[in-house]
Amino acid sequence: MSTTDKGTALITGASAGIGAIYADRLAKRGYDLILVARDKTRLTGLAQRLRSSTGRSVDTLAADLNDKTDLAKVEAILRANADITLLVNNAGVGATAPLLNADVEKMDDMIHLNVGALTRLTYAAAPGFVTRGRGTIINISSIVAISPETLNGVYGGSKAFVLAFSLSLHHELAEKGVRVQAVLPGATATDFWDVAGVPLHHLPAAIVMSAGDMVDAALTGLDQGEVVTIPSLADKVDWDSYETARRTMSGKLSSAVPAPRYRVGAFAASKAAVASAK
Repeated sequence: MSTTDKGTALITGASAGIGAIYADRLAKRGYDLILVARDKTRLTGLAQRLRSSTGRSVDTLAADLNDKTDLAKVEAILRANADITLLVNNAGVGATAPLLNADVEKMDDMIHLNVGALTRLTYAAAPGFVTRGRGTIINISSIVAISPETLNGVYGGSKAFVLAFSLSLHHELAEKGVRVQAVLPGATATDFWDVAGVPLHHLPAAIVMSAGDMVDAALTGLDQGEVVTIPSLADKVDWDSYETARRTMSGKLSSAVPAPRYRVGAFAASKAAVASAK
């Protein structure tokens, strides 16, 4: 494992779970860290442990990314700090309740965090990465991005945005020296589930991956050059087939005339014939 200096990684949602594991792994890979999360006490404790165990520089910022003032502080750091070479957009919340049982205000908050904050932080980081000709953006999506029926539909929609946004970013920025990776975890052993409304112990153990294994797999996917990493997917051919089908269909999605099965031309011709007969 390389321990050479690789610049600074800014990680959101970094105080626990997936974010804290990313912090540990990236510090061990040679990154200095800027850790962002709401829980100042947890952040401080994690930073102290990482400084001691890795010798890396670790700064913290207690911030609620659904607060405009706090979000602006993180954006300012991303714009101003040229040492930042990696952004991990990990902060997010989930939900498991069906739409009709969900609180619309909480759904709105979810959209602001999962979509809005992630977008603004990416916009803050990307121009500097392009100017410097290097940088990496890791966006934590979810398998619900391609399986929206699995959990709450607003949550699935927000993570589908993250996937689509990441694919578009890769298309736009890859030739400018900026790497983009979307990570789609399945069920992962974090406090996500308690917050989302389904205690972790209610899930079958066979489908739940540890946060450590999830992050290690995701970073291996990054090393292998994957744009989309699904840690639980056993055969990459399945994703490649899905993506090939999507790309093939994308060339057929816009036309000057409706598809024949809608019989729009036939209907118009029939009307004209009737009018002519009169």
